[in-house]
Amino acid sequence: MRLASETFLTLTGPLAAYKRAHPSIEIELHWSPAEDMARRLRAQDVDLCVASQPIDAGGLEQVQLLDEAVGVATPLDHPLAGRASVSIDELADQPFITARKGYWQRRLLDRLFAARGLTPKTVCEGDEPSAIADLIGAGLGIGLVPAFARRTATRAPLAWIAVDSPDCRRTITLYWGADSHLSTAARLMRTTIIGWNWSTAEPRENRG
Repeated sequence: MRLASETFLTLTGPLAAYKRAHPSIEIELHWSPAEDMARRLRAQDVDLCVASQPIDAGGLEQVQLLDEAVGVATPLDHPLAGRASVSIDELADQPFITARKGYWQRRLLDRLFAARGLTPKTVCEGDEPSAIADLIGAGLGIGLVPAFARRTATRAPLAWIAVDSPDCRRTITLYWGADSHLSTAARLMRTTIIGWNWSTAEPRENRG
């Protein structure tokens, strides 16, 4: 069973549930930028893809899993920390900690700023999105953090501020080839991912 995603942090819950239910099935995880996913699915290099931003869906089937706000995380002592919301213009001179190109956080950041004729001031970019919150908490800058990560509580003490832009959102979508013949293992994974309660980060059958 081959699954590709831009980040597996969001998928740890359903992946763990799948492995508990089907311990004998081997799972191959492939990191992939969103722009490569459609090609990989059509070439049948992978069975399923989970993207945090839209991809070319021609010839693909899809199910939207989660649509959520993305806010700005700051250290607790940051001047913006007490704000309820902030505009992109107000963030123009702020130092941003973000993932490198190919990750959804970076594409969203660049897109939000470009729409206003701005370029974000990036002071750190890397391959470890999980480290972004820790670096923000250490006072090195601010960064985009989805509501999902806020609910699942990072180790770092952070303030989360809404961004005053309807475009500052993340949409997580599951894709697979419309004409592909998925294996039993891949179909079971598709069922597990679609059946996960993304709003509470737990299996739907466990919902209180």
